Amino acid sequence: MYLPVQVGAAGKESIGFQRDDDGENISGKNENYCELTGLYWAWKHVEADWVGLVHYRRHFSGDRRVGNKKARVIRREELAGKLNEGTVLLPMPRKYWIETNYSQYAHAHHAKDLEVTREILGEKCPAYLDAWDEIMKRTTGHRFNMFVMEKKTLDRYCGWLFGVLAELEKRLDISGYSQNDQRVFGFVSERLLDVWLETEGVPHRDIPYVFMENQNWIVKGMNFIRRKMRAED
Repeated sequence: MYLPVQVGAAGKESIGFQRDDDGENISGKNENYCELTGLYWAWKHVEADWVGLVHYRRHFSGDRRVGNKKARVIRREELAGKLNEGTVLLPMPRKYWIETNYSQYAHAHHAKDLEVTREILGEKCPAYLDAWDEIMKRTTGHRFNMFVMEKKTLDRYCGWLFGVLAELEKRLDISGYSQNDQRVFGFVSERLLDVWLETEGVPHRDIPYVFMENQNWIVKGMNFIRRKMRAED
C-alpha cells in the first residue's frame, strides 16, 4: 500500500522512487513546503479511494505481532480494518503541557507566520477563524502532516490548504529566516489541518505512530529550554 516518493526531486538525480516533479507539481518549493510537495503531487496524480501521507522518519504503527515483537509499521490488512467512510486517520496528538499551540510555534519559529495566516483566514475564509483561535489556545494538536483520508476528502482539504499557503507565500518575507525556519509553509500546514477538520465537521480517529530514528530527548529538552529563555529575554 506504500508508494515511496522522492520529494524535492526537481533538478536532482533519481533515487529510484516516484518523483514529485512529474506532471503538475510544486517540487521546486520543497525547501519551504517540506513533505507538502509530495502531498501536492499525490493530490494531483494518485487515483485511489484512500490517500495518506507518512514520512521516512515517521509511520503509523501497527498492533499486529510478529512472534514476540509488535510490528513497527502498520500493514495493509490492519490499516484497512481502521478505515471508516468519512473518518480521517491521524497520528496521536502532540501535547505541549506548558505551552499552547501558539506559544510553542512562536518560541520555535516566528510568531509572524501565525499572525499573517490568521489575517488570511479572516479575509479569505472567515468561517475558519473561530476554530483557528480556539486551536491556538490549546496545548495539544496533530502534527507531522500525517493522515489517511478518502480521496474526495483529500481533494477538498488540499484545495483549501494550498490556497491558504499560496497567499501566505505572497505575504511573508522569509529572506532573513534560518534554513530551518524557511520550512515555514510545512510548519504552518501542521497547524491548519485541525482547523480545517473541525470547521468542516470531519470526524477523525487517532492512531499510534512510530519514529524510525532514535530520538535524543536530552537534546530536545535543552533546545526547548533555550527557546523559552530567548523568548523571555
